[in-house]
Amino acid sequence: MVTNNPPVKPMSHRIKPTLDTRFHIDYSWWEREDRDLRTYLISHLLPEQRAQFEGTQEGNMIDWIDPETAEVKRVDALQQALSKAAQDPQYITDHTTLVDAVFRVFLANGNKPLSPNELAKRINRPAATILRTLAGNQVYKGLRPLID
Repeated sequence: MVTNNPPVKPMSHRIKPTLDTRFHIDYSWWEREDRDLRTYLISHLLPEQRAQFEGTQEGNMIDWIDPETAEVKRVDALQQALSKAAQDPQYITDHTTLVDAVFRVFLANGNKPLSPNELAKRINRPAATILRTLAGNQVYKGLRPLID
């Protein structure tokens, strides 16, 4: 007898996230979904920074001076601009959508995984709301649970 059941996912992919489950930006999701990550990243720049990057190609490198060591390094210009934008006090406000606020936290912290409890403290939203949004069937902007 032939069945048309979908393949069973390994147990590690069927976790039920909790308030302590750590999430991160899964950049491979952007590739799998054939989404334009660069355009979305540009949308997270400060308005005065955006014009500098719209219409430029990926991989624009700049010289950056490490403020602690004075060492000159070549860095991605967009990544450096995002780091600068993240320092602005208006980068995450009460009017920033929940998904964008969470995404911006991960941009600002170098994509260090955080739980809904930890995210709640940073974006001033209820942890339960963050969990419901990130743990649902739909993946928003590559925000996924970290599977160890």
